[in-house]
Amino acid sequence: MPRQKKRKQLAPEDRFCYFCSHNVSDIDYKETNMIGKFVSNYKKILPRKRMGTCAKHQRQLSTAVKRARYMALLPYTPNQK
Repeated sequence: MPRQKKRKQLAPEDRFCYFCSHNVSDIDYKETNMIGKFVSNYKKILPRKRMGTCAKHQRQLSTAVKRARYMALLPYTPNQK
């Protein structure tokens, strides 16, 4: 019988929704400084598991980022040299 490898169980970190804790009701696409915190260096929207946002605010965040990109407030790709 082959041995099975034991997987390390990582302790879940206590993450909380940034928007719920700061009482943000609607996420506006014009607030690029706030939205920029939830975008990676490669200008991709960071997932819920990594940032800890709730499902409601993650949906609003993704639409706000997409609108800001369309209005040219945020770039689609990182700056190329």
